[in-house]
Amino acid sequence: MSNGIRLDLADGPATTAGLIAMGNLDARIEGLTGQATRGSLTGDGWGELVELTALRGHVLGRIDEAERAASLAEAFVDQAPSDPRSRVARARLAALFHRFPAALADLDAAAALGLDRRSLDEEQAAVHQAVGRYDEALALHQNALLRRHGFSALAALARCHAERGEAAEAERWFRAARRGYRGVSPFPLVVLEFQCGHTWLSTGDLARARVWLESAVRRLPAYVPAQGHLAEIDGTEGRTAVAIGRLRRLALVSDDPHYAAQLARTLDAREAGAEAELWRAHAAARYERLMARHPEAYADHAAEFWLTVGADPQRALDLARQNLALRPSPRARALVDRAACRVGQHR
Repeated sequence: MSNGIRLDLADGPATTAGLIAMGNLDARIEGLTGQATRGSLTGDGWGELVELTALRGHVLGRIDEAERAASLAEAFVDQAPSDPRSRVARARLAALFHRFPAALADLDAAAALGLDRRSLDEEQAAVHQAVGRYDEALALHQNALLRRHGFSALAALARCHAERGEAAEAERWFRAARRGYRGVSPFPLVVLEFQCGHTWLSTGDLARARVWLESAVRRLPAYVPAQGHLAEIDGTEGRTAVAIGRLRRLALVSDDPHYAAQLARTLDAREAGAEAELWRAHAAARYERLMARHPEAYADHAAEFWLTVGADPQRALDLARQNLALRPSPRARALVDRAACRVGQHR
């Protein structure tokens, strides 16, 4: 393989079976929620509850779970306003919904409350990376790796290289993180494998992307984002029926309209007009509601929808520009260029 990159991932670490891990995750969230209801949850417990709820939302493709995590983070700040961990928890959820100034403000508050420098650097690096300040983020990640050469630092550095468009270098660090994983929970590992698969998919290398994504879903079949990317690969490679089967399942279990939109686009290519229109309308209505609640977080996905199956290129361009103002990254600029080109063709 080019760049010395192997496609075999059979040498990966063993982890808990996905079904058992999901059951454990649900039970832990339920237990912590019960403690919160009784008023006996500690600061560590609050932080864990926020983190695990957000994780479950990511795995299952459930935006309502992410919103619940954000509400829990607000409750954590109310319960422990002088605890820097509460501000970190709220900053992470603000960043998840692309409210980056609010995230940085909470991190500043956490620093004033005594958050250690290492943790502050790691959290700030993630925000810098999200808004396209890659050089600053990379320097912070490299410093973190010098201080602690562990899974989290390696994975964060890999993600930064991926965001910079350096897929081969990113894979080198993704593999180093994977080799260094010492836990038994599948969740950190499947997120890592998904992120590497996403990196290769964005470059058009479907073979490498599939290997990483299939490794993730073997560990955790319920992992919705990885299944969604595999459906995208299936469709691109001409396995349309397989792609439609995956997407129907995802559109039914996830409240993220991305899967309904992807299904509508795939069905439309098969000239299944009636069902395609049903899912297109479903996605359009859902994007309308999400844009009303979280315009920063869904401007890019909504722009992609209106640019393609939504068939409103001018609206797509407006949303893409809104996203670029928030996140001046190469990917955001490319979306604006695509939308502007489509508007010109439409006119």
